[in-house]
Amino acid sequence: MPHPVVIIGAGPIGLAAAAHAAERGLDFVVLEAGPDAGAAVGEWSHVRLFSSWAELVDPAARRLLEAGGTLTAPDDGAYPTGAEWRSAYLRPLAEVLDQRPGGSIRFDSRVVGVSRAGRDLLVDSGREDDAFALHVDGPTGRERLLGSAVVDASGTWTRPNPLGADGLPALGEADHADRITYGIPDLADPAVAGRYAGRHVAVAGKGASAQGVLIGLARIAEREPTTRVSWLLRRPSVGDAFGGGDNDQLEQRGRLGQDARTAATSAQVSTVTRFRTEAVAAQPDGRLTLVSTDGQQVSDVDEVIVVTGFRPDVTFLSEVRLDLDPALGSARALAGEIHPDHHSCGDVAPHGHRELAQPEPGLYLVGMKSYGRAPSFLAMTGFEQVRSVVAALAGDLEAADRVELVLPATGVCNGAGSFDAPDALAEADGGGCCGPIDAEPQLVAPGRPEQ
Repeated sequence: MPHPVVIIGAGPIGLAAAAHAAERGLDFVVLEAGPDAGAAVGEWSHVRLFSSWAELVDPAARRLLEAGGTLTAPDDGAYPTGAEWRSAYLRPLAEVLDQRPGGSIRFDSRVVGVSRAGRDLLVDSGREDDAFALHVDGPTGRERLLGSAVVDASGTWTRPNPLGADGLPALGEADHADRITYGIPDLADPAVAGRYAGRHVAVAGKGASAQGVLIGLARIAEREPTTRVSWLLRRPSVGDAFGGGDNDQLEQRGRLGQDARTAATSAQVSTVTRFRTEAVAAQPDGRLTLVSTDGQQVSDVDEVIVVTGFRPDVTFLSEVRLDLDPALGSARALAGEIHPDHHSCGDVAPHGHRELAQPEPGLYLVGMKSYGRAPSFLAMTGFEQVRSVVAALAGDLEAADRVELVLPATGVCNGAGSFDAPDALAEADGGGCCGPIDAEPQLVAPGRPEQ
């Protein structure tokens, strides 16, 4: 290749891509918008992962670190926090990769545009023979970098979904931003917990992250019983939100669901179903009222925690040719297996360069970004993706097409069904991606009117 492979993002998947490039002798440059490796992971450093160390270290990265004697040998069966993952693995890996011949890791370098050198989106002639041109805002200003291929592992962390049910911010959401938190606050930190203790907190979201918030708030309520939580769900019922429990092959994921179930049925937590936020309004006393599209209201709210997932940023890819699923924004070939409205198993077939390639030759979306808005991504999936992609870039199609990953089952095997239909009816209508299961009864806890 006349130019390096350019990898966007120095998170777990971007660094894994660089490790595979280094192992195959390909020149590479990693561009990271943050100040150091795993910057996004650092923003949720307090969260404990439900994948173990054995599943959180890319095989090529492990070989590089072990060869250099820089891998702090973790217990493969232990479950690290984001901070531990970052300090024991991501940062050392970035240092090793930056010292490799032909390798470079650049921090504080935000990609603001990707194109074909000398050709805008409209030009067909000779397009695939030209290098990529990446426009990058770095420490010394704007620069233009050429690459033979682009692997976009920039993730979705910087674009949380809004509270509003329309996919847009609810009316008043921006006006009350000081009372709204997006993501998972560190509720074990006394300073953070103090913001929520003794207050009425609305939690919007259904996935694992939202459940982690419920668990944290329930623990605060044990110490401060005047704490109240309203759990806002857009669906008609809780359904299979709590996962497969003991049947989940990721033990900690199953335990999370079980703990969340306990939290959701505690006296301080009320579940509000069919709540699709239309507006956030201020009350005369300064508290908030959340208004649903069907007229429901949740009043006297002090704080709102929005854990409704994330969406990819493709704005800087506007001058290259993309083929994304129109609903998810994912690589189109993956959508049928990961769309949460149609397939909630989380059991995704192994996939690689063929599914992730874009119409722009040499451009691949990998990692969480390849899933678009779907929430079921695992690090192991990303490691397999970049192994295949880098093998293809190196010309080793035999290795690129080989399957080297079997994902753990979730223990839950049913489709989400129709958006407005109760889960039992959705199953009766044949909604279920893998066959019917018994519907989960709706949870309604005493005193209470969505990764």
